[in-house]
Amino acid sequence: MIKGIINKLIRTWVKFFHWCQTHISDKQTLIALAFLVGVGCAIAAAILKSIVETLHHWVNTSFSAGNLNYLFLATPIMGIFIASTFVKYIVKDDISHGVTKIMYAISRNKAVIKAHNMWSSIVASSITIGFGGSVGAEAPIVLTGSAIGSNLGRLFRLDQKKMMLLVGCGATGAVAGIFKAPITGVLFTLEVLMLDLTMASIVPLIVTAITATVFTFLISGTDSQFVFDTTTTLNPQNIPYYVLEGVVCGLVALYFVRGSNKLESFFRNIDSRGKKMAIGGCMLSLLIFFIPPLYGEGYNTISDLINGNSEAITQSSVFYEFRENFGMMCLFCVLIVFFKIFATAATNGSGGTGGIFAPSLFMGCVTGYFTASVINHIKLGQLPTKNFALAGMAGVMAGVMHAPLTSTFLIAEITGGYGLFLSIMTVAVTAYITIRTFEPHSLYAMRLAQKGELYTHHIDKNVQMMLDIEDLIDKDLCIIKPKMTLGDVVDIIKKSNRNIFPVVEEGVLKGILTINDIRNVMFQPEYYKTLKVEQLMTGASALIYVENTAMKKKVQEEIAAKHAEMDLKKRSISASQKEEEMERLKEFSGDTVDEIMKKFEYTKAWNLAVVKKKSKIYVGFLNRARVFNAYRDLLQKMSEE
Repeated sequence: MIKGIINKLIRTWVKFFHWCQTHISDKQTLIALAFLVGVGCAIAAAILKSIVETLHHWVNTSFSAGNLNYLFLATPIMGIFIASTFVKYIVKDDISHGVTKIMYAISRNKAVIKAHNMWSSIVASSITIGFGGSVGAEAPIVLTGSAIGSNLGRLFRLDQKKMMLLVGCGATGAVAGIFKAPITGVLFTLEVLMLDLTMASIVPLIVTAITATVFTFLISGTDSQFVFDTTTTLNPQNIPYYVLEGVVCGLVALYFVRGSNKLESFFRNIDSRGKKMAIGGCMLSLLIFFIPPLYGEGYNTISDLINGNSEAITQSSVFYEFRENFGMMCLFCVLIVFFKIFATAATNGSGGTGGIFAPSLFMGCVTGYFTASVINHIKLGQLPTKNFALAGMAGVMAGVMHAPLTSTFLIAEITGGYGLFLSIMTVAVTAYITIRTFEPHSLYAMRLAQKGELYTHHIDKNVQMMLDIEDLIDKDLCIIKPKMTLGDVVDIIKKSNRNIFPVVEEGVLKGILTINDIRNVMFQPEYYKTLKVEQLMTGASALIYVENTAMKKKVQEEIAAKHAEMDLKKRSISASQKEEEMERLKEFSGDTVDEIMKKFEYTKAWNLAVVKKKSKIYVGFLNRARVFNAYRDLLQKMSEE
C-alpha cells in the first residue's frame, strides 16, 4: 500500500514537472521557487527560535543562574554532548562552518547542498545554543535556507547558474527571516556570498527576502529584534570619535578572526572526541560561571547596553559589587571581549554547532560601549554610550565578515536606529578598511581562498571555476601503439580526418605522433615496414591532468576505513592527519581551468593530451580554441541581462 502511494506521488510529480516545463517560463519558475524558499526560510527560522527560547526557559528556571548555582555549570556540557552525539550518530556529516559550506557549494560543488542540511543544522544549533553554547543561530539557519534553495533547484532540475541563485535566495531568506531584515538579507548574499548583481539575480533575491520577512511577521509579530530609543541624534562633532571607534572595532575583528582560527586549530588537533568535549565543555562552563554575559547568544547583554542599562550586565557575576567603579567595569568589558572567542571556539570546537553572527554583534556592542565610556571618563568628549554600542555592533561584524553594507543595514533594521545611519556606516567602513590592511578575506572566505576555491566578484575567475573541462575533452582520436609500423599508421591516416595521434600502450600515454612528424617519410613505401611508431613519436610538450577517480576512490576508502578504526578506539583525527589525507587526495585531483590556460599559453600548442593524474592513463585531447570558445560563451551567458 505504501509503495503504491509513493509510486502515485512520483507519477503525479512527473506530470506536474512536465506541465511546468511546457506552460511556465524559466523566469516565472524561478520567481515561484524564490517565493517557496522564502516561506521555507521563515518557517525554519521560527522553529529554530522557538526551540532555543524553550530550552533557554527550561534551563533558566531549572537552575538558578542568578545565585551562581553550581548545577548551572553542567548545562553547556550537556548541550555540547547532545549536539555532538546527534551530529556523529544521526547526521554522520560535518555541519559546522555553515556559511563556508555554502560558499564551497557555490564555487566547487555546482551549488549542491545535501538534503539533511534542511533540518540537521536547526536541531544541532538549537540544542547547542539552548543549553548555553556561546554561538549564534544565524549561520546554521543560513545553511538551512540555502539547502532548501539547493534541493528545490535539484527537484526542478535547474542548471548550475539558477541553482546558485536559489542557494543565494535561501541565504537571503534565512537572514531576512531570523532578523526581520529584508534589505540585510539581500546585501548579505551579494556582499558575503558574492553573487553577481544583475536584474536576473536581484529580483528573485528581493522576492525571497520580502516573503521571508512577511511570513516571519505573521508568525512572530512585527517588533524589531532589539528595542532602541534614539534619544540622541548624530552630532557631527562626534564623527572623529566614530572613526576612532571604527579603528578599535577593526582591531577587535582582527583579534576575533586570528584568535578563532588558532583556537579552532587547537581543538582540531585533539585526537579524541571525549577529550574535545571535556576540554571545550569545561572551558565554556567556567567562562560562563565567571562571566555570565558569555552565556548563549548574548542578546540580553546587547539589549542592556544599547538601552543604557550597563549595570545589568554585571548581574550574577563577581563584578556586580563593583558595578559603580569605572575601572572595574572597564576591566569587565575587556574580559568579556577577550574571552568571547574562547567561549565561541570552545562551543564549536568541542562538538557544538553555531555561527559567528551573534558573537561578532556581541563583541562589537561591548567594544562600542567601552570606547565611548573611556572617552567620556578622560573628558575628551561627552558621548552617548548607547549610540556607540549600537555602532560598535556594525563595526566588528563588518570587520569579521568584510561586509560593511550588510552590517550597517542589519543594525539599522534590527534596532530601528535609522537616525544614526551615518554614524553606523562610518564605524562599519572604518573597521572594514582597518582589517583589510591585515586580512584580505573574511573569516568565512579565508579557508576557501587558501585552497583557491573561492567564488568571488572577479567574474573571470568565476567563469574559470564553472567551466566543465570534462565536457570539452575530444575522445574520438585514433589511437596507435608504439610497435606499429609506418605502414600501419598511413592506413590509419587514410581513414582519419585528424592530424594528431596519441601513442598508447596498455592504456598509458607514451607519446604523440603528428602528420608533421612523418611528412618526409610517409610517401616512401620502403620505410613502411622498417620504421616503428616508437622511433617517430615525440613527447608531449605538456600534459593536462584530470581527476583520477578510481585511485582517488581507493584512497578515500582507505581513509574511511582508518576513520572507522579510530572511531572504535574512540579517538578523533588530528588536524595534521587531516592535512595529510587532503594532500593524498590532492595527488589525484585534476588541473584547474586557470592551470590549463597557462599550459596552453606557455607551450603555444593548439592541442594538449589529457591524462589521469598520477597513472597517466590516456583520456583524450583538449583543443585550445574549444576551451576559449567555451569560456567566452559562458562569460557572455553570465554577463547577460
